[in-house]
Amino acid sequence: MSKSIQAIRGMNDILPGETARWQFVESVFQRLMAGYGYREIRLPIVEKTELFKRSIGEVTDIVEKEMYTFEDRNGDSLTLRPEGTAGCVRACLQHGLLHNQIQRLWYKGPMFRHERPQKGRYRQFHQLGVEVFGCTGPDIDAETILLTARLWRELGIAADVRLEINSLGSSEVRRAYRDTLVNYLNQHLEQLDADSLRRLDTNPLRILDSKNPDMQTLIEAAPKLMEQLDEASRQHFEGLCRRLDEAGIAYRVNPCLVRGLDYYSRTVYEWVTDKLGAQGTVCAGGRFDVLVEQLGGRATPALGFALGMERLVALLDDKVVDSELPQAYLVANGEAAEFMSQVLAEQLRDELPTLRLLVHSGGGSFKSQMKRADKSGARLALILGEDEMAQGRVSIKDLRVDCEQVLLPQTELVSYLAASLSGERNATVE
Repeated sequence: MSKSIQAIRGMNDILPGETARWQFVESVFQRLMAGYGYREIRLPIVEKTELFKRSIGEVTDIVEKEMYTFEDRNGDSLTLRPEGTAGCVRACLQHGLLHNQIQRLWYKGPMFRHERPQKGRYRQFHQLGVEVFGCTGPDIDAETILLTARLWRELGIAADVRLEINSLGSSEVRRAYRDTLVNYLNQHLEQLDADSLRRLDTNPLRILDSKNPDMQTLIEAAPKLMEQLDEASRQHFEGLCRRLDEAGIAYRVNPCLVRGLDYYSRTVYEWVTDKLGAQGTVCAGGRFDVLVEQLGGRATPALGFALGMERLVALLDDKVVDSELPQAYLVANGEAAEFMSQVLAEQLRDELPTLRLLVHSGGGSFKSQMKRADKSGARLALILGEDEMAQGRVSIKDLRVDCEQVLLPQTELVSYLAASLSGERNATVE
């Protein structure tokens, strides 16, 4: 027997028992996006490699080590997208969506990075993302944070996440701070771990984000970028804080919070949790006012965020309703009833378009069919047998409540189902 083919390490199947949580998050997110005036954009998962080198930066970990890059048959270098922002900017520039316009956009889909797989960090992972173009003030920064705070409340996880914010200032301030930080770290080389030594010449700000407990004292004593902000960035950050205070959004200013990508400036923020171990960032975002110009467009203020679906789904409890479970299961007892069951089912679907009705198939005894009906998660079993057919009726058994079985004329079945299943709560995900 040949060896069975397995999924690629770090690229996981999402099975039917898990998809209810995914659909729940996606449906709440999509509804909120519409409520805030954001529109969906759908982007390709493969882009020219140059797009990510120019946007993310050639000396970042992503470009140096983590991208899935290959040559196509034309010899062009292509890459599976490691993040969504660069592709969104590319699409907006290509289709003329940015000139003298404000765009509020959102997207969803898989991203790809060749990292060591672990819980909460995978090689194929999924993000919901938001990008806003054309707004300069801290009001739009606050709006994206308020939007995410509302999302946590509607998902029921607000108590599990907390907000951290910081400002990286202008590009000029960030470059000057980089030199200050490198000078400081060069005086303490013996305290740097291998990753930090590698980043010292390429992306030193990422050292501030190190989770190595042996380096925390060194990091806490490092010069703070917040203390070197230009006046415009300081006013912008204060304006954001005032808006969050007025809205009652709790936050912590974390001077060591940086983003791993080169294009961020001014506001950066993360929603983090203690519930998921090492992979504690659930949502991360900030401003990237230089990126549009960096990719060939006119200077355009911009900001956005992305949230990781795998981590977010892991925070949900087991009470998410599975909207794909059947509400009713149609059992056919006997050959004649089997022929008629699908006709009856189609009539019910015509009359009740939202009804989730599963018709038994594959034969079997009446007892085995009832076992399948119960296992399906349906609330009601609709039973069609020889006696029912002779009377033009259908028997109905509630599979979740201990009560008498009901025998109804087929003409009354639609109204009975509509009344019985309205506002029902289906079986929860196990």
